[in-house]
Amino acid sequence: MSSASAAPSKKRWLPLEANPDIMNQFLWGLGVREDEVGCYDVYGFDEELLEMVPKPVLAVLFLYPLTSQSEQERVQQDSVTKDQIKGVYFMRQTVGNACGTVGLLHAVGNITSEIHLLEDSYLDKFYKSTASMDPMERALFLENDREMEVAHTVAASAGETEALDNVDTHFICFTCVDGQLYELDGRRAGPISHGATTPSSLLRDAGKVIQGMIAKNPSSMNFNLIAISKRVEGA
Repeated sequence: MSSASAAPSKKRWLPLEANPDIMNQFLWGLGVREDEVGCYDVYGFDEELLEMVPKPVLAVLFLYPLTSQSEQERVQQDSVTKDQIKGVYFMRQTVGNACGTVGLLHAVGNITSEIHLLEDSYLDKFYKSTASMDPMERALFLENDREMEVAHTVAASAGETEALDNVDTHFICFTCVDGQLYELDGRRAGPISHGATTPSSLLRDAGKVIQGMIAKNPSSMNFNLIAISKRVEGA
C-alpha cells in the first residue's frame, strides 16, 4: 500500500508504496551502496518468519492505518515528548504524503556509522548539510529540496498501486540508538523510546511494539513491515 500525509501542508507529494524493490532503487539511487544495504519484506512475527529476514537488521519501517484513536494517542504523547534526544537523527515532516521518504531518511540517518554512503552522493550531502539542524529545520530543508522531490516522485510513480493524493496510512521507523529502541515519526514532536534493545534483537523488539499497534486495529489488514538490513558478503 501507500503512505499517508503527516501534517497539513501546502506541498504534497505522491505517496510512496510499501515495496522493498522500489525502496531499494530509491535508496541506491541516492547514495546507499547496493552491495551493503537492502530492504526486505517481513511476513509475520512467528520465529520462522523472522528468521527469513536477512541479518543484521539495521532499521524497520512500519506502515499502519491512521485512525481517530491513533491520532488521539499521538496528541497525548506529544504533550510529554522531548523535542530532541542526543544521538538520534530525527526530523519533522511538513510535506504531505512524504512519510515514506522521511521514514527512510530516519532509517539511514541513524545507521551512518554502520554503512558507507557513496561520497558526494545526495544522501552524503543531505546528512552533512542537516547534521547541526533541529528537527523542524531539517523538515524545511527537505521541503525545499527539489532533487529529493524529483527522486521521490519517480519512486512513487513506480508503484504497482494507483497513487492517490489522500491516503489514510502512515510510515514510521524503528531503530536502535545507544542501546534504546526508538520510534521515529515525523508527525510527532520527537523520538519515542520503547526501552532497551540491541542490534541483534531490534527486529523482535520492534515487532512487539508493532504487534501492540496492530492489536488496536483488529479489523484492518492495511499493515506492512519492511526491514532494512545490512547485506553480508556471500549472503
